[in-house]
Amino acid sequence: MPHLELAGSTAPWTPDALADQSGRTVLVTGANSGLGLHVATEFARRGADVLMACRNAERGRAAVAQLTAEVRNSGVEPTVEVVALDVADLADVRRAASDVLDRRPSIDVLVNNAGVMVPPFGRTVDGFETQVGTNHLGHFALTGLLLPALLAGGGGRVVSVASVAHRFSRLDRENYQSERSYRKWLAYGQSKLSNLLFAFELQRRAAAAGAPIVSTAAHPGLSDTNLWKMTPLSGNRVGEAFAQVLGRAIGQPAAQGAWPLLRAATDPDAVGGEYFGPGGRQEWRGFPVVVPATPFAYDTSDAAWLWARSAEWTGVDFEELTV
Repeated sequence: MPHLELAGSTAPWTPDALADQSGRTVLVTGANSGLGLHVATEFARRGADVLMACRNAERGRAAVAQLTAEVRNSGVEPTVEVVALDVADLADVRRAASDVLDRRPSIDVLVNNAGVMVPPFGRTVDGFETQVGTNHLGHFALTGLLLPALLAGGGGRVVSVASVAHRFSRLDRENYQSERSYRKWLAYGQSKLSNLLFAFELQRRAAAAGAPIVSTAAHPGLSDTNLWKMTPLSGNRVGEAFAQVLGRAIGQPAAQGAWPLLRAATDPDAVGGEYFGPGGRQEWRGFPVVVPATPFAYDTSDAAWLWARSAEWTGVDFEELTV
């Protein structure tokens, strides 16, 4: 388990701490709105070559236009492209990864941000429970397929985006794909726990193989993003309005929710296996610091089981990390 940084023990971290990112290539999934768009914007503002992975091409183009206008206003000409990617479809993940490898020989930062939150029960085109399939398995496959590019530049950084909701669940090997029952909040929590199990296991395997990969994780606290529209409060105007008011009252704007992701992606002092989140009460809001995950996220037996099942289900084996 990594060391913990006490909130307030150093000067608060903000994006002002970001160094120049010129010459670096960054891929952000779910980049058309919310956290992903804010992360992409901050990287582009500092000169990075940004690939915005978006499921909807039209929304992706709109996001590029929005980012470009904002970054140009700060005096920088951004370098940004859209990558069509649906992480809930493994065939599309493979196509997108091939597209990226054709475009860029190396990737310095991969931010696995795209996700869904508490939808009605469903399955992806590959037959996986929707939340596990989208939030974890799609990103597991994408990371493995992009590993050659992450290694090509001397070692890239992979950021897995989790949630405080990972504390809701333990890994249920007998019901991982909701084979027996579906409780959407537990399934969401399990998908976010899976993000952490993956992040920490990726770091362990990279270290064992001597691979220069840094795997970190982050969560945005309670942030006012589009995911609020997927909560049980959604479905009618009153519920959605209440969700927005609640998010703003006890949470923080999406731009600040992106700060832990940015710190996890760029802090030169960060070490593999660290987890960043807001330093305020309940980790709902505040400046980004190193925070503890639930002990279940550090369970090496569960991590090994999940890795083996994920490789089996996706057909991606991370052969570069084989020792």
